[in-house]
Amino acid sequence: VQFEESGGGMVQPGGSLRLSCARGGLSFSSYEMSWVRQAPGKGPEWVSGINPTGSHAYYKEGMKGRFTISRDNAKNTLYLQMHNVSAEDTARYYCAKSSDVATQERGFYTWGQGTQVTVAS
Repeated sequence: VQFEESGGGMVQPGGSLRLSCARGGLSFSSYEMSWVRQAPGKGPEWVSGINPTGSHAYYKEGMKGRFTISRDNAKNTLYLQMHNVSAEDTARYYCAKSSDVATQERGFYTWGQGTQVTVAS
Protein backbone atom coordinates (compact mmCIF):
# COMPACT_ATOMS: atom_id res chain seq x y z
CA VAL A 1 0.00 0.00 0.00
CA GLN A 2 1.51 3.30 -1.06
CA PHE A 3 0.12 6.79 -0.79
CA GLU A 4 1.36 9.97 -2.40
CA GLU A 5 0.48 13.36 -0.96
CA SER A 6 0.49 16.59 -2.93
CA GLY A 7 -0.82 20.12 -2.80
CA GLY A 8 1.41 21.57 -0.13
CA GLY A 9 3.31 24.79 -0.46
CA MET A 10 3.66 28.23 1.01
CA VAL A 11 0.50 30.14 1.86
CA GLN A 12 -0.16 33.40 3.65
CA PRO A 13 -1.97 33.52 6.98
CA GLY A 14 -5.70 33.43 6.40
CA GLY A 15 -5.27 31.66 3.09
CA SER A 16 -6.51 28.31 1.83
CA LEU A 17 -4.92 25.18 0.51
CA ARG A 18 -6.16 21.77 -0.61
CA LEU A 19 -4.08 18.70 -0.02
CA SER A 20 -4.52 15.47 -1.93
CA CYS A 21 -3.51 11.90 -1.24
CA ALA A 22 -3.60 9.35 -4.01
CA ARG A 23 -3.22 5.63 -3.74
CA GLY A 24 -1.45 5.08 -7.03
CA GLY A 25 -4.48 3.94 -8.98
CA LEU A 26 -5.33 1.17 -6.56
CA SER A 27 -8.51 1.02 -4.58
CA PHE A 28 -8.61 2.27 -1.02
CA SER A 29 -12.37 2.33 -0.66
CA SER A 30 -12.32 -0.16 2.22
CA TYR A 31 -9.88 1.84 4.35
CA GLU A 32 -10.45 4.35 7.07
CA MET A 33 -8.07 7.20 6.36
CA SER A 34 -6.54 10.05 8.32
CA TRP A 35 -4.48 13.16 7.87
CA VAL A 36 -1.66 13.49 10.35
CA ARG A 37 0.77 16.39 10.57
CA GLN A 38 4.15 16.91 12.14
CA ALA A 39 5.57 20.32 12.86
CA PRO A 40 9.30 20.87 13.26
CA GLY A 41 10.50 19.61 16.62
CA LYS A 42 7.14 18.13 17.53
CA GLY A 43 5.55 14.70 17.43
CA PRO A 44 2.86 13.59 14.98
CA GLU A 45 -0.55 15.15 15.49
CA TRP A 46 -3.76 13.60 14.18
CA VAL A 47 -5.76 16.20 12.26
CA SER A 48 -8.76 14.44 10.80
CA GLY A 49 -10.16 11.05 9.86
CA ILE A 50 -12.85 9.67 7.60
CA ASN A 51 -14.70 6.38 7.30
CA PRO A 52 -14.47 4.23 4.15
CA THR A 53 -17.56 5.60 2.43
CA GLY A 54 -16.87 9.21 3.36
CA SER A 55 -20.15 9.53 5.19
CA HIS A 56 -18.52 10.33 8.54
CA ALA A 57 -15.64 12.69 9.20
CA TYR A 58 -13.82 13.39 12.44
CA TYR A 59 -11.58 16.28 13.46
CA LYS A 60 -9.16 17.21 16.17
CA GLU A 61 -10.81 19.70 18.45
CA GLY A 62 -10.51 23.17 17.07
CA MET A 63 -10.03 22.14 13.48
CA LYS A 64 -13.60 21.45 12.41
CA GLY A 65 -14.80 24.46 10.50
CA ARG A 66 -11.34 25.33 9.21
CA PHE A 67 -10.41 21.94 7.77
CA THR A 68 -12.59 19.60 5.73
CA ILE A 69 -11.64 16.02 4.97
CA SER A 70 -13.22 14.23 2.04
CA ARG A 71 -12.56 11.36 -0.30
CA ASP A 72 -13.36 10.32 -3.84
CA ASN A 73 -13.20 6.53 -3.91
CA ALA A 74 -13.72 6.48 -7.68
CA LYS A 75 -10.45 8.43 -7.99
CA ASN A 76 -8.77 6.67 -5.06
CA THR A 77 -8.01 10.07 -3.60
CA LEU A 78 -8.28 11.64 -0.16
CA TYR A 79 -8.45 15.39 0.34
CA LEU A 80 -7.93 17.94 3.07
CA GLN A 81 -9.31 21.39 2.39
CA MET A 82 -7.69 23.95 4.68
CA HIS A 83 -9.11 27.43 5.25
CA ASN A 84 -8.00 30.39 7.35
CA VAL A 85 -4.61 28.87 8.02
CA SER A 86 -2.19 30.25 10.56
CA ALA A 87 1.48 29.82 11.35
CA GLU A 88 0.51 27.05 13.78
CA ASP A 89 -0.62 24.98 10.79
CA THR A 90 2.92 24.89 9.40
CA ALA A 91 3.86 21.22 9.28
CA ARG A 92 4.43 18.26 7.04
CA TYR A 93 1.08 16.64 6.33
CA TYR A 94 0.73 12.92 5.84
CA CYS A 95 -2.16 10.71 4.86
CA ALA A 96 -2.36 7.35 6.54
CA LYS A 97 -4.40 4.19 6.37
CA SER A 98 -6.09 4.13 9.75
CA SER A 99 -8.30 2.25 12.13
CA ASP A 100 -10.84 3.38 14.72
CA VAL A 101 -10.71 6.98 13.52
CA ALA A 102 -13.81 7.81 15.56
CA THR A 103 -12.10 6.92 18.82
CA GLN A 104 -9.07 7.95 20.85
CA GLU A 105 -7.54 4.55 20.07
CA ARG A 106 -7.07 5.28 16.40
CA GLY A 107 -4.15 3.60 14.70
CA PHE A 108 -2.06 4.47 11.65
CA TYR A 109 -0.60 1.76 9.49
CA THR A 110 0.71 3.08 6.21
CA TRP A 111 1.96 6.57 5.60
CA GLY A 112 2.86 8.52 2.51
CA GLN A 113 5.96 10.72 2.21
CA GLY A 114 4.05 13.81 3.19
CA THR A 115 3.62 17.26 1.72
CA GLN A 116 4.98 20.40 3.36
CA VAL A 117 2.66 23.25 4.27
CA THR A 118 4.31 26.51 5.29
CA VAL A 119 2.20 29.44 6.45
CA ALA A 120 4.08 32.71 6.31
CA SER A 121 3.47 36.29 5.28
